[in-house]
Amino acid sequence: MEGKSILKSKAYLYLTEFFAGMSVMAVEMGASRLLAPYFSSSQIVYTIVIGTIMIAMALGNVWGGRSADKDPDPDRLYRRILIAAVWIAAIPLAGKYVILGVSGLLILTVSNNFLVLAAFIACMVIFVFPLFLLGTVTPSLAKYTVGSLEDSGKIVGALGAFNTIGSILGTFLPTFVTIPEVGTSVTFLIFSGVLLLLALIYFINKRTGRAGMAAAVLLFVLCSIFGHSDSFAFWEKDLAYEGESIYNYLQVKENDNSVILSTNVLFGVQSILKKDDSLTGMYYDYALAAPLMTEGDLQEKEVLILGMGTGTYARQCRRYFDGIAVEGVEIDERITDLAHQYFELPEEVKVTTYDGRAYLQAVDKKYDVIMVDAYQDITIPFQMSSVEFFTMVQEHLKEDGVMVVNMNMQSGEEGSINQYLTDTIASVFDTVYTVNVAGSTNRELFASSNSRMEEVLAQNTSALSDPQLKAMMERVSENLEGCGRGERILTDDKAPVELLGMKVIDSIIRDEIGYYRDIFKEQGISGLLESM
Repeated sequence: MEGKSILKSKAYLYLTEFFAGMSVMAVEMGASRLLAPYFSSSQIVYTIVIGTIMIAMALGNVWGGRSADKDPDPDRLYRRILIAAVWIAAIPLAGKYVILGVSGLLILTVSNNFLVLAAFIACMVIFVFPLFLLGTVTPSLAKYTVGSLEDSGKIVGALGAFNTIGSILGTFLPTFVTIPEVGTSVTFLIFSGVLLLLALIYFINKRTGRAGMAAAVLLFVLCSIFGHSDSFAFWEKDLAYEGESIYNYLQVKENDNSVILSTNVLFGVQSILKKDDSLTGMYYDYALAAPLMTEGDLQEKEVLILGMGTGTYARQCRRYFDGIAVEGVEIDERITDLAHQYFELPEEVKVTTYDGRAYLQAVDKKYDVIMVDAYQDITIPFQMSSVEFFTMVQEHLKEDGVMVVNMNMQSGEEGSINQYLTDTIASVFDTVYTVNVAGSTNRELFASSNSRMEEVLAQNTSALSDPQLKAMMERVSENLEGCGRGERILTDDKAPVELLGMKVIDSIIRDEIGYYRDIFKEQGISGLLESM
């Protein structure tokens, strides 16, 4: 077979552009999912991923163009593709350790913008090099395909079209097919394999580069064997479930007392089931005050939960308020599946798979209680934190209905995210109370157009027969704090919830890690190890 016959028709060059574009976008989508369980899936993390990849691609474009002009040998391009393929295959094996290593170092050395710095540095270390190499593809192919100035526009346009079509597939396939079905790790391996095959076909056709091909195949096989696991919390040995959905990383832990769902390996509990049917010891217990703040027979009350999770609040309401009607909205259908599989969510509790705000727009029904507990990892989705959203909630409440909002990441600092949420809600509802959740960073907010909600709570609490619940409600009643209207208002147009949440995380890290950080600064790593 003639040396460069595979490139004579230029079809293989167009295929190279197509698969390179597809792999770049697939790696970008995989990058966001690789980082999300550790740093959240907020707009900040997406910005870092996109920005880092654009830096890598821009540098690759510049260097690739100069390299092609200097030495227009296709061997050099396909060698770079071979190296990029092996590097991408190694990401599932080494990426998690890089992320934790970077996080461990920064958590001891920085006090502000931890999430931004950790995500940015981890992204730079893991993704810049292979995407820099893939960034050299387009200018190199332009050099090889353009035969004269007469057809240069046509050829460059065709290359751009192939790249764009490949990028479209590289965006949709990971999101809707590979990540939900086989996970992030295998997704990296699939698209690494595509690039590897692309380079291997070229070198086999050239009958050269056998040593490089053998080494690349061996490394790919090793990475596939040892890096295919979808475990992000690889230090956890007894998880009941670990997997991914279109929206979330999901982790279920089970012990003698409870079953817990987490959507992030580093931050908190999303839902919990107490096996003895007792109070949870968390904010769900405080939220049980909401039905008691409404007047009338509890058995006739209707509750809507936006952010159903695995149904902790629904089970608590049904457990303590016999006959109460509860339904929920949960955007992640996989979480609802886990709710039935691990968390004993009754089949009769209706769960609609939908976005909470979109659901309110689609229905006319009014409720006695609406609980807002929708979190995107560590922050409230911006569309469920605005004046417009809370106005919509108010319109779906009955005359004396109550909205209860779980506010995470409580902070005493001025201008915190919870101050913004409180001011925003107080601009919509006439009466607003908050209460701190003991032993946590949560704060529960109750809002209503009924100014008697505190009085009604006290009356209904006195009639409770369950001693545990009665003591809990008395604690809530005693610690309620009224909230007046403020000037920090979140709107659909301006709701920087990610940045506000990040400030609180920095504060929490400073408080929790401050002791060890001081030891590290004064005594170094040896002193830190001795103190643990």
